[in-house]
Amino acid sequence: MRRVIVPQMKLGELAIADIKLDPKSRDDIPQILRGLQHIYTTPELREQIFAILKEVLPEHQIEGKTVKADPNNGRPGMTQWQILVLGVLRLGLNADYDRIQELANEHKTLRQMLGHSSWADEKYYNLQTLKDNLRLFTPEILDRLNRVIVRAGHRALKKKPEEGVVGRCDSFVVETDVHFPTDINLLLDAIRKVIEISAELSSTHNLPGWRQHHYHQRQFKRQYRIVQRLKHSTSKDESKQQRKEQDIKEAHRVYLDLAEGYLTRAEQTRQHVSPHDPLFVIRLSELNDFIKHARRQIDQIDRRVLQGEHIPHNEKVFSLFQPHTEWISKGKAGVPVELGLRVCIMEDRDRFILHHRVMVKSTDDQVAFAMVGETKQKFPTLRAVSMDKGFYSPANQEVLKSRLDCVVLPKKGRLSQADKARESDPEFVNLRKQHSAVARNIQRLGAVLRQQEQEAAQRKRGSYKKAA
Repeated sequence: MRRVIVPQMKLGELAIADIKLDPKSRDDIPQILRGLQHIYTTPELREQIFAILKEVLPEHQIEGKTVKADPNNGRPGMTQWQILVLGVLRLGLNADYDRIQELANEHKTLRQMLGHSSWADEKYYNLQTLKDNLRLFTPEILDRLNRVIVRAGHRALKKKPEEGVVGRCDSFVVETDVHFPTDINLLLDAIRKVIEISAELSSTHNLPGWRQHHYHQRQFKRQYRIVQRLKHSTSKDESKQQRKEQDIKEAHRVYLDLAEGYLTRAEQTRQHVSPHDPLFVIRLSELNDFIKHARRQIDQIDRRVLQGEHIPHNEKVFSLFQPHTEWISKGKAGVPVELGLRVCIMEDRDRFILHHRVMVKSTDDQVAFAMVGETKQKFPTLRAVSMDKGFYSPANQEVLKSRLDCVVLPKKGRLSQADKARESDPEFVNLRKQHSAVARNIQRLGAVLRQQEQEAAQRKRGSYKKAA
């Protein structure tokens, strides 16, 4: 049976309430651990959190359906408390599983928070164990935990319910790990994977044609480099310009012909592999996807370079491996383009995150109403929201005014007298000045508690006076 915590302390184990965290450290790990310590040592808060954590159970397949595992069967693996600690740490640090494994096995204070004694405890966290357990944090579970933590933060700050919640809404780009996309390097990625998968299938089925697959990949990349280095002529001589344009088109034509040859051979290989063999279904599906990607890129390169067409933005793909990646131009100084996904965040004036929304092919003004409505469902006392000009539209201005006591939504462009009067209102000005960046909630809770503890210690010591 998976347990929330291990109730019996081991020899040498330190109670979580007694774990000492460096109050002078400015690193984010002590702040996160302090927030977790507060959760564990506050009975009412701990009960609410643990009640939700009891639902964090592994899943398995029965007759093609995904069902929760029986909590009374199977090995415990990790307790829910350990899953919470390491899961929060991974999200708070934006770390990969390799770093979390290193911290879980080597970080002394973190191991104390996980319930391990300082000696004679050789518990080792395997990488696969961490992946299998930490992925159990579903968005629904995280959302429910978040509401409890935000309310705990408000209590720690001694917020009165009648004050209501004042939100700040902003969006930012979560960048994906992709290289700068061009149609020719996307074709290079596609053909590289087509050759790699075809060679693997060919080797398994003893098929001819791909014995020199490494050579083929090098040949195609060599032609890519030739195309990549070609530049349009800046000469004023029209004949030189035309010759250069012809060289560019010829290099692209050779590049596309080479790609077509590899795709033809890959499709011949695919025909000799059974699509019903369960061992190769996934690889065949991947091969089909990369062939489709390659065909699309060949078509776009042919239209752009050889036929002189302009490729519409909505036809373009910016990564084969992370196809959700979008080309985002927010007009920031020094950052003309960002590659990733927009995420919209609603936080309160104490920098606790109330709600977030991933913006797939949408802009700020298209999510303003949904963000306020969804946040108000979770936090009914939301009474005011501050947004920047990117969220403005006349419809948003009118609808949000009916949902909130105060809407700070500056208008784009020239202001009318009514707009000037509205934007000069003291509450409008005050809330707009407080519009700031987002923060992580448990880390923020830990930071608040540490600040309160430092202030209490300062009051206890009293002010320092020089001797006469």
